[in-house]
Amino acid sequence: MFETLIQKLQEDKFLTLETTPQHEPSMHNIIEKIKKLKLNEKVDGFSCTDNPLAKLKYNALFAALKLQMEFNKPVIATMSMRDRNKIALQSDLMGANDFDVRAILALTGDPAKMSDQPHAKGVFEANSLMLLKIIKSFNYGMDFAGRPFKIEPKQIFPFAVVNSYAKNFSSLERKMNQKIQNGAVGIISQPVFDIENAKKLLESFNIAKQDVEGDKKKAQLIFGLFPVTKLRTALFLSAQVPGIYVPQFWIDALEAAHNISEEEEYKVGMQLSSDLFKEINKLHPKIHLMTANRFDIAKEIIS
Repeated sequence: MFETLIQKLQEDKFLTLETTPQHEPSMHNIIEKIKKLKLNEKVDGFSCTDNPLAKLKYNALFAALKLQMEFNKPVIATMSMRDRNKIALQSDLMGANDFDVRAILALTGDPAKMSDQPHAKGVFEANSLMLLKIIKSFNYGMDFAGRPFKIEPKQIFPFAVVNSYAKNFSSLERKMNQKIQNGAVGIISQPVFDIENAKKLLESFNIAKQDVEGDKKKAQLIFGLFPVTKLRTALFLSAQVPGIYVPQFWIDALEAAHNISEEEEYKVGMQLSSDLFKEINKLHPKIHLMTANRFDIAKEIIS
């Protein structure tokens, strides 16, 4: 299952769909929506977020297990450094390995002060590089302290993230290089909204790979794509989310449509998003689709 996913990532078109587990002790609603739209037939795999914005949600590792069991598709489970020290990280990895949850997206995580839980405190023992190093140790058959496991873990496939935009792209190149050197098989970008931005990011990724050797050369950039159908979403992303660039022509087009009607706003946003999806597929057909569980939008973009 995972070997096929990685082969597609390295040699073919690649499309994964993000799911966000909800504030409820069940994945039933998400699974039923995916089934109804038959999205499992249109993607290579899924991902599960890990309490984004520090808001309490269903556990990402269990969510990944549920999706894999339901659809027989590989799932990339996010693990955040916010909520776990190196003991908890390794304990979770061992348990997940036993249940064949073996694609892990290493994330530093959003600050705990954003949480909806009173007085929540972040752990943040280190950033996501430490989790990549832990996974590397597991793939060599030992824990982070260098102690061999009596039963060797099955191979884990680590993923990482990167901002999609920076005033100085050399900073992104340095971060991507560190993540590739520490074993990331794929680096998922924050959403891109402009094909020129995508080209620049891909160029930087290739620069970041120049001094790596062996199988690390096979690491791939995966473009994050977040369809925007509302002006207020575009304005929020542009003004409030670091590392994302929303071009002015998107905002202008959505503003003009917003002044006509809600239906026109949705239509224009979907057209912009669909066009970008097609352009990225021509440039570098490796995409991670993020829709905040708006799976109807995902189907419209993919179709």
